[in-house]
Amino acid sequence: MRTMLLAAAAALSISAPLAAQDNPMSDSAAASQVQQQGDISFQRVFGSPSLSGSTPRATKLSPDGRWLTVLRPREDEKERYDLWGYDRENGTWSMLVDSKKLSSGRELSEAEKMQRERARIGSLKGIVSYQWTPDGNAILVPLEGDLYLAQPGGDVRRLTDSETGELNPAISPGGGYLSYVADRHLMVGPVGGTAQEVTPDEANENVHWGEAEFVAQEELDRSTGYWWSPDDRRIAVERFDESRVGVVTRAAIGATGTKVFDQRYPAAGTPNAVVDLYVMNPDGSDKVKVDLGKNDDIYLARVNWAPDGKTLYVQRLDREQTKIDMLKVDPATGKSSVLFTEKAALPDYWVNLTSNYKWLKDGSLIWWSERSGYGQLYRLANGKWTQLTGKGRDADWVVTDLVGVDQDTGTVFFAGTKDDPLASQIYSVDYRKPGEPKRLTDPAFVNQASMDDKGRTLLITRSSDTQPPQTYLADQAGTELAWVEQNRLDADHPYAPYVASHELAKYGTLKTRDGATLHWKMITPEMKPGKRYPVFFSHYGGPHAQVVTKGWDGPLPQAIVDQGYIYFEIDNRGSANRGARFEQPIYRAMGGIEVSDQKQGAQFLKSLDYVDPDKIAIYGWSYGGYMTLKMLEADPGLYAAGISGAPVTKWELYDTAYTERYMGTPQDDAAAYAKADALADAGKIADPMLLIHGMADDNVVFENSTALIAALQQSQTQFDMMLYPGQTHGVGGPNISPQLWNTIFRFLKNNGVTPPE
Repeated sequence: MRTMLLAAAAALSISAPLAAQDNPMSDSAAASQVQQQGDISFQRVFGSPSLSGSTPRATKLSPDGRWLTVLRPREDEKERYDLWGYDRENGTWSMLVDSKKLSSGRELSEAEKMQRERARIGSLKGIVSYQWTPDGNAILVPLEGDLYLAQPGGDVRRLTDSETGELNPAISPGGGYLSYVADRHLMVGPVGGTAQEVTPDEANENVHWGEAEFVAQEELDRSTGYWWSPDDRRIAVERFDESRVGVVTRAAIGATGTKVFDQRYPAAGTPNAVVDLYVMNPDGSDKVKVDLGKNDDIYLARVNWAPDGKTLYVQRLDREQTKIDMLKVDPATGKSSVLFTEKAALPDYWVNLTSNYKWLKDGSLIWWSERSGYGQLYRLANGKWTQLTGKGRDADWVVTDLVGVDQDTGTVFFAGTKDDPLASQIYSVDYRKPGEPKRLTDPAFVNQASMDDKGRTLLITRSSDTQPPQTYLADQAGTELAWVEQNRLDADHPYAPYVASHELAKYGTLKTRDGATLHWKMITPEMKPGKRYPVFFSHYGGPHAQVVTKGWDGPLPQAIVDQGYIYFEIDNRGSANRGARFEQPIYRAMGGIEVSDQKQGAQFLKSLDYVDPDKIAIYGWSYGGYMTLKMLEADPGLYAAGISGAPVTKWELYDTAYTERYMGTPQDDAAAYAKADALADAGKIADPMLLIHGMADDNVVFENSTALIAALQQSQTQFDMMLYPGQTHGVGGPNISPQLWNTIFRFLKNNGVTPPE
């Protein structure tokens, strides 16, 4: 249920521009003259080319700096990506790997399908990742379960051809080896040669080597289970045994048949997989076990090598998720010691795991922590902590991402909300003599960034309410060097026919009764004086997510507004990027404070003279689907209708790592689970309700909805339902998505939630 941002990474500095282009939006007058060709239909929202324009993925520079490479969607099939490259020597773009030409049409293995679901890229086709070899002479390209080696501007050679597929392929840091996971084993071999199993054969089919266990992928943002040392001499390899994990018989119900999977799924309060860590040579010899402590009921959260390869650092997260122990490991013996412990910032709170840290060549550590109450950056050097960001009276903001570090100049680059909680910016600060951070980006945009390993070049992606995402390379001062994708809203842009009718978003705040500030966003249709309009009230409500920002929301909200509805969102307490005290109220109380905060949003809407108070419809997916149920149950009659997509209905059905982080275990706090349950009060739902679920969902398993259906039927509660055979948690596709959204609005119209005539 976690949310994830997939950021692209640049490699080295660049000085030559890709092409001579004007500044973005400099020709806004011309764009505004584009005539509207009609309202946006749901068919067009999900059609090709994307109305948001071409948004590249996985942008990288080759190690020698000659090539800039990106994954680019096809104009006629926006879900399919090909590998493109820009040759800086001759100034031309070319397709380096055509995914359609290499496509065999072979179905992905179940393991890779599940891994893609965990990474939220299950709907993408073609090439979804790639890696340059360290010498810059070739690119490793996974495609449909097999591996290819592409020479820039040259041949593409197939490396593997197997039915099982290859997970987590990688070129070792020194360039000497190709590694991947196949059939529960780690495979290693020379690049271009034959890979061999380097992990032991195990009779127990529940033992996996080199993979990340389910909850690590789904909830801990860790997708791999092996880590190369910088010098290629050793590999740290995870071994997990899920024998003690309970089996959930999951039926993937399709249009023409049903597949049944006995999935090892650790439900809240039940055993997790037993995870061990070993260090070995590339051929599997000289294997030593890492001492992770006597308690095996822990999470292997993060694994990193020191830059010199002499030390392995392991983050051990306790089952309760209230502390992280940073273990310092001798890779020759496996012996470990606790370097420091990061604890929850507040009582009755959890510790937020992060990837915002970096070990430096001088042995120090840049580390993200909420110990001040807000996520900020610190440096650990010679046993002493120094706070780098967020000091003083303006400390009530958060660092959202550690972007990069230039160790030659002692500069840290990061994203944060110092200037605006709704529009993150990129900043830099000297980690040797920290002072006031320097903002590097335009505050008129929401900005995200990544950097090369040396921290020399920024790759910045920005957007606003009126500008789809743009990506450019910048120097350390934030000065634009070259556009990767300018994505100008000119006459040739796919969104051009709708620019003139694009409705601007409005932003505001509400104060809760106990003084908390909630941010909201609203988009209104063209309204007639004296008329009142229905509201499409979209919500998520769960932790680790922020829905109200000033960035590009895509065409879907505009299509909803074009139907004559007001579009509204509000971030309740428990949501992300507002500090520990803003998140903490949901601890062991899910479905409580979020529901009352969203209710206050509804009451605010009812106070507006242009809102029809009897026509406020609520919509949410996943945690948002759960919220729809809890909101309808808590306040019958407050909302005109509710749409619940893929909802959790009983937290005992959801996984350990996510659920226990916020709720503890059912054994420890049965009362909290009972109160958070959405089944017991299902009979209180008195307003029209539409339930939607994918029938092959392996995240919020379909049993959540079948349990709800049974409870509603037992209480003689009427409801509507739309189920999607073969669809997983993210129901969608070029045909399915328009059908889904037309279903939602047909449901609203059938129940009288309609615009004024």
